[in-house]
Amino acid sequence: MSIFVNEQNGTFHLQNHFVSYIMAVLPNGHIGQLYFGKKIRDREDFSYLLEGCIRSHSALTGSDTRRLSLEHVRQEYPFAGGTDYRQGAVRIMQENGSCLTDFVFRRYALTGGKPVLEGLPATYTEDDGEAETLHLYLEDEKAHMELELLYTIFRDEAVIARSARVRYTGSGSVRIEKMMSLNLDLPDDRYDWIQFSGSWARERYPMTHPLHQGIQSVGSIRGNSSHQHNPFVILKRPDATENAGEALGFSLLYSGNFLIQAETDTYGVTRMQAGIHPEYFAWKLEEGESFQTPEAVLAWSEEGMNGLSQTLHRLYQRRLCRGEWREKARPILINNWEATFFDFNEEKLLQIARKAASAGIEMFVLDDGWFGARRSDNAGLGDWYPAQEILPEGIKGLSEKIEAMGLKFGLWIEPEMVNPDSDLYRAHPDWILRVPDRQASLSRNQYVLDFSRPEVVDHIHAMIADILRNASISYIKWDMNRSISECYSAVLPADRQGEVYHRYILGVYDLYERLIGEFPHILFESCAGGGGRFDADMLYYAPQAWASDDTDAAERMKIQYGTSYGYPISSIGSHVSAVPNDQVGRITPLKTRAEVAYFGTYGYELDLNLLSDEEFEAVKTYTDFMKEHRELLQFGTFYRLRSPFEENEMAWMVVSKDKKEAIAGLYRTLNVPNESFSRLYLTGLDPDLSYEVEGYGRHFGDELMNVGIVTSTVMSGKQNGSVCRAADFTSELFIVHAG
Repeated sequence: MSIFVNEQNGTFHLQNHFVSYIMAVLPNGHIGQLYFGKKIRDREDFSYLLEGCIRSHSALTGSDTRRLSLEHVRQEYPFAGGTDYRQGAVRIMQENGSCLTDFVFRRYALTGGKPVLEGLPATYTEDDGEAETLHLYLEDEKAHMELELLYTIFRDEAVIARSARVRYTGSGSVRIEKMMSLNLDLPDDRYDWIQFSGSWARERYPMTHPLHQGIQSVGSIRGNSSHQHNPFVILKRPDATENAGEALGFSLLYSGNFLIQAETDTYGVTRMQAGIHPEYFAWKLEEGESFQTPEAVLAWSEEGMNGLSQTLHRLYQRRLCRGEWREKARPILINNWEATFFDFNEEKLLQIARKAASAGIEMFVLDDGWFGARRSDNAGLGDWYPAQEILPEGIKGLSEKIEAMGLKFGLWIEPEMVNPDSDLYRAHPDWILRVPDRQASLSRNQYVLDFSRPEVVDHIHAMIADILRNASISYIKWDMNRSISECYSAVLPADRQGEVYHRYILGVYDLYERLIGEFPHILFESCAGGGGRFDADMLYYAPQAWASDDTDAAERMKIQYGTSYGYPISSIGSHVSAVPNDQVGRITPLKTRAEVAYFGTYGYELDLNLLSDEEFEAVKTYTDFMKEHRELLQFGTFYRLRSPFEENEMAWMVVSKDKKEAIAGLYRTLNVPNESFSRLYLTGLDPDLSYEVEGYGRHFGDELMNVGIVTSTVMSGKQNGSVCRAADFTSELFIVHAG
């Protein structure tokens, strides 16, 4: 890993074993983009990569001897209002009404490791040798502003972490209207764009189309990253597959309003940007104040989309997640929500917990309905004290009884919200986000608390922390069940209302940080009506997230498959639920439900007391299997083998780091009459090792990867020449051991 700087030529070359990222100071003092891709050796002069011919009808900038057309130059961080007619990365309105800025290079600095972004989640290092950071400082003298561009290159991953910070040094004030975390101008447009979109209960479906001239984008202006679109995009070459070819990943570490977009011009240049969505955003800077963007992670792979995903999985597991749960296998839990909804008392909870303990489950989680007047979703939200009529001895008493059974205890909270029918709202009606003299809208019978106000965050912190201090709690499920509307804070002046969305999410980060700091042993799981805030920055606080409220096994195949492109398997909250499924009414085999949930955190979302004896014995078997293999399943190298979006069968697998163990899962949605012959081709194994595939004999790695496992008879129910009863929604695991 090195950062080469040629001061004479004004070039900067970030390089590790995998990638090179090369920039240069342009004749007008701006920073130009020269190359990003597979590692190349350093040389004294890369100026031949600077393409900037002056074309017809171009507007020229600079002095007579340094003239160029910014419209036709690849740039690192383009500015609004000049001769580049493409979308700029930053737009700052000054007191004279102009948004034209001219940030020119002044100096650079190199630092070992990676700087902390104050108040924001970000990747990190534990020693300076893991990464190196380039700081580029640019200045607009007339506008009295300094711009710092940060680039961190990691030693062991094909990753560049990017962010930007602007500081205002003049008198009066300026207003930031747009400030992206990342801009990357690519020299061509021969890419397929992959976004991850959907809606509640069908989140993060991969959607692919070729880049085209104009702008294509995904984003959210809901106040959260949303069920609809995820802050992660892949560009891949059209011939790239899961296991070969070039792919680039753009991951924004931010849970608020976001925008990721590609602008392809009529010359084939592609400009990628990622950052806070400029819609509804404005940030006022007064003298001496600065603004820091969230971090964006730029990842690269020449080993297809599996290679890209594995890069992000490793980085996020080891250098985004923090604390004792960073690389620790997740406990197997049972959550009472789909078992009871709001209809429970303490004895009913204890009955579920006793049965769970006898099945080998390790944690009981109490979901919504334990506090205040919360007997439905109409009341009580915001009153974080136990309901004595349901829990006579409070959370403390219940947690002690649960732990006496040999289980750990977990608790659901939704700290960002309030019901109008609550003590909190009656005492502080001005604490919600609402526009004065306008009707405040309800969603799920609740309002959004104004977390841009420190006193609101302080109050919620005090109530939640009191619960955690006085009970034995090992897990918190942090929910958030509505998006923001009528975004207005009662305490900010008119010229700072554009800051509310961002200040809100900073308040969420602050509450997380304070609770994690005081209770480092607690495993936090983020949730937002299921998958409405499943984004990388949440992993900085909560190393796992509830992937979706849809717990149907067939739907979860798609949701977990799509999620795996950008997020590690250890982060995917996945449970076995009852049938008929609550979301879609579908009946799937218990075996299939378990074998889908294995590829995630694994847990249960049902009342085990309602199962038959045979089903309960199966639950014990599945639980034992997960305990035996969860290190491999959650932290092994993950491969997607067959897509549920393209075929009737889906497959995925994990391989141990030493390639001596693997587990593959094969799933069929609908049974097929008189089916064709089929094989499952494994990947990621050592071609020279001999492997035992349980139930399928011994084979060398090259056989399993190139010849495959014959599966024609596995999924149809045909065995040894006889026809067994087959069914829809079947699954099969292949357990692979070397030696």
